[in-house]
Amino acid sequence: MTMADDPTCPCGSASPLAACCGVHLAGIPAPTPEALMRSRYTAFARGDARYLEQTWHPGTRPEHLDLEPDLRWTGLEIVAAEEGPKRGTVEFRAHWTDGRTRGVLHERSRFVRQSDRWWYLDGVIDPEVTAAR
Repeated sequence: MTMADDPTCPCGSASPLAACCGVHLAGIPAPTPEALMRSRYTAFARGDARYLEQTWHPGTRPEHLDLEPDLRWTGLEIVAAEEGPKRGTVEFRAHWTDGRTRGVLHERSRFVRQSDRWWYLDGVIDPEVTAAR
């Protein structure tokens, strides 16, 4: 699927993909931690492991990233976003389905600004909210 095949961005912005997260997936660095979080969610939804690896801070990035092919990301809610000059956080809920199972991932992600761009550093998952139904 190309970006032109799906005009609405998966991140929930209601903007066309090409004008929203698509510009970041194509190589333009995200200007804020929230924009990076949204573009990373879009990469998960599209199965773009390359982008996820490229936006993960080299100091915390795993050696290999395996995406679950049957997992479908179905919605993103930004709960809170904070941005400082060098650090930022984004708390979000990402909804998913896997066959007949539905669930939500609730995470507070940390971002760092280095080399004139934002990087995903790591995240803390809230196990009380993260659940399958």
